[in-house]
Amino acid sequence: MERKIILTADGSHTLFVPELDEHFHSVHGAIQESMHVFIQNGLNASTKKELCIFEVGFGTGLNALLTLANQDEKHIRYFSIEKYPLNEAEYSKLNFANLLSEELAGKFQKMHAGSWNQPHLIAPNFELTKLNSDLTTFNVSSLPTFDLIYFDAFAPNKQADMWSEDIFRKLASHTNFGGIFVTYCAQGEVRRKLIRSGFNMKRIPGPPGKKEMLFGEKME
Repeated sequence: MERKIILTADGSHTLFVPELDEHFHSVHGAIQESMHVFIQNGLNASTKKELCIFEVGFGTGLNALLTLANQDEKHIRYFSIEKYPLNEAEYSKLNFANLLSEELAGKFQKMHAGSWNQPHLIAPNFELTKLNSDLTTFNVSSLPTFDLIYFDAFAPNKQADMWSEDIFRKLASHTNFGGIFVTYCAQGEVRRKLIRSGFNMKRIPGPPGKKEMLFGEKME
């Protein structure tokens, strides 16, 4: 699929896929959206000092980069699944690290350049494993149990198979009690599927340009 780099309202890049008429991040601000949804309401909402994070959709690597930049004293094992990885010509042009700090630029390149399906120590307390696979068939039980899930697939009307109850049940079955689930999506049907799958879900205020998002915790 063709992917075009475009500038969002906060000055950070995103990718646009003409075939799907879909953006990887909000045009109201890629960094702004990721910070609100996944860092402020995901990473910062967890009180655990040792975290296993599972991300659905590595994409541009922005969520992983911001997690690294905001991890504080947390020790993180970060697993991210992606069926269609970016190539070097694409990820090398993204401006996220340059907007954040010079130090992060090298780490961002290391995240993308590192081989798939192998763990890489990006920083002393941050280990990244990128999984080049399809979540619909991937065996999550091969991974450590999850404390935090970043669900960042394309929208349900663009990638419906990723938002199925089967997927949510698979993730819930491998999530620790009290584990957090966050996504930019706020659709009622998605929320109900997640509730039936074992997450206690609620709508909370969304990032700029979006009224609401979903936040939940794994029930017993």
